[in-house]
Amino acid sequence: MPKMSDTMTEGVIAKWHKKVGDTVKSGELMAEIETDKATMDYESFNTGTVLYLGAKEGEAVQINGVLAIVGNKGEDFSALLSGSKSAAAAGGKTEVPKVETVTATAVAEAAIDITGIKAEIILMPKMSDTMNEGVIAAWHKKVGDAVKTGELLAEVETDKATMEYESYNNGMLLYIGAKEKEAVAVNGVLAIIGDKDADWQTLLKAHQSKSSAPAQESAKVTAETKSAPVAAQAEAVATNGRIKASPLAKKMAGDLGFDISKIKGTGEGGRITKQDVETFKPAAAPAASSAKASAPVALSQVVGQESFEEVAVSQMRKAIARRLAESKFSAPHFYLTMEINMDKAIEARKSMNEISPVKISFNDMVLKATAAALRQNPDVNVSWLGDKMRKNHHIHIGAAVAVKDGLIVPVVRFADNKSLSHIAMEVKDLAQKAQEKKLQPSDWEGSTFTISNLGMFGIEDFTAIINPPDACILAVGGIKETAIVKNGQLAVGNVMKVTLSCDHRAVDGAVGAAFLKTLKGLLEDPVRILI
Repeated sequence: MPKMSDTMTEGVIAKWHKKVGDTVKSGELMAEIETDKATMDYESFNTGTVLYLGAKEGEAVQINGVLAIVGNKGEDFSALLSGSKSAAAAGGKTEVPKVETVTATAVAEAAIDITGIKAEIILMPKMSDTMNEGVIAAWHKKVGDAVKTGELLAEVETDKATMEYESYNNGMLLYIGAKEKEAVAVNGVLAIIGDKDADWQTLLKAHQSKSSAPAQESAKVTAETKSAPVAAQAEAVATNGRIKASPLAKKMAGDLGFDISKIKGTGEGGRITKQDVETFKPAAAPAASSAKASAPVALSQVVGQESFEEVAVSQMRKAIARRLAESKFSAPHFYLTMEINMDKAIEARKSMNEISPVKISFNDMVLKATAAALRQNPDVNVSWLGDKMRKNHHIHIGAAVAVKDGLIVPVVRFADNKSLSHIAMEVKDLAQKAQEKKLQPSDWEGSTFTISNLGMFGIEDFTAIINPPDACILAVGGIKETAIVKNGQLAVGNVMKVTLSCDHRAVDGAVGAAFLKTLKGLLEDPVRILI
C-alpha cells in the first residue's frame, strides 16, 4: 500500500478493478483507494496473474501493507503471506518485488484452523488519518439477509463524511459487529458474510486470537455490548435478591439517571432488558408522590417533563476537537486586533463588480490584501515544525469553509500572483467542492497562512485558533457602519475589525503588528493591492 498523502496511514479499498485469477499488466488500473483526503487510482507495477487480494472493498490496508500478490498463474504464494508480518517489521521490504498489500485477517487465521469455512470477516476500514473508529449510521442488511457483490451493506460515519460501504462478497450476512449509532474501532469486526451454514463463530474466534491480550479484552467488551442479543442475555444477575438486568440495561439506566429497581423487566425470569429501560417513564413516580404532598399555600400544578437528547459526536467533530485542542494548548497564542476603515474598499468593490466576470466579495479583497501584506512581511509567512521553523517563500492562503459537520480549509495557492477575479472564482469553486465533499488533497494541503471570516454572520470580531503548522490565522469580522473621527470631525464610516492570532514561538508581537499595519493600509486604499 503506497502512501498517497502526507497524513495517510492507511488506505481503504474503494473498488477493485481486478479479481483473483485476472491478468494484470504493468500500468493497468488495479484498484481505487480511498485515502483520508480523496479516492485515487492505483496502477499495478507488475505484470502477471492476480493471485491474492489482501482486503475486500471497504476494508483498510496499512501503509506498506500487502495490497495484493501478483505472479505466475498457479504459483504458491503462501510463503509470502506467512512472511509478510516479519517483512513489515523490517520496514515493509521484501526480496520478492511482487507483493503489493498486507491483510489483517491472514495473520489472524494462522492461530486456528479455518480451512473449509466459507465465510469472510469484514473489518472496519480506516477512512481518514484521524479516524479511530467508525459509527454505523445505518445498516441496509440484517442478519440472515442475502448479500451480493457491490450491494450496499451499511453507511459508516467517519470524521470526514458518512460513506457507503458496499459488499465485496456474495453470501448471507451471518454476523453484525455493532448496532446502528454504535462505534466500531478501526480494524474491528464489522460483519461476517458467507454460506448459510458456515461456522462463523470459529472464524471470529480465529480473528480474535491474533490480537494481543489488551486487544482481546477490548474485543470481549465489544462482543458483550455490541454483538448479537444472545450474548448480552447470557449474563444475568439473579441471586441473593440482586436485580436481574443485562449489563447494557444497567449502563443505560445509570446514564439516564433511572432507579433500575423501579423498572419492570420483561425478559426471561423478569430480567430487565435494553427495551425496558427505553420504554420506562420516570415521570410517573414523582407525580404520585407530589399528589400526596400538602402545603399551606396552594400552587397551581405546572405540567412538564425534563428531557434531553444525547447526540453522538461525528468523526469530523472529534478530529476538529483533537486537532484544535492540540494547537490551543501547545502553541502559545497571542492576539492583535485592528480596526480598518472600509469606505474606499466598498467603493472599489462596487466599481470592480461592474466589469468583473465574477462577483468579487469583501472576503476576496481581504484574501488578496493579505497575500500582498505577507509578501511585504515574510516573517509572518512561516510554519512551526517543532525543532525548526520554515520560512515559506510562496504564499498559500487557506480559507476556512463551514460544512455540515464542521469545517475544512481549502487553499488558494500563490495567492499573491492572482488577480481579484481569479481569486473570487477559485474561492467559490473550492467552497462548492467542500460542500459537495469533492475536494482533493491538493485542494487543502500546504497552507502557509489561514483566514477565517465570520463577518457574513454579523460577527463584529472574534479570535481564531491557529491551524498548525501555520504560525498565524486572521479572524475577520463584519463591516459595521459607525461614528468615526475624520479630519477632527465626527462622521459616519464603515469599519471592519480583524484579529491576528499568532504562535509566539514563531512570530513576535512587533512582527504581527507590522503585518496588520500593512494590511490596514492596503484595504483602506485598495488601489495599492493591484501594484
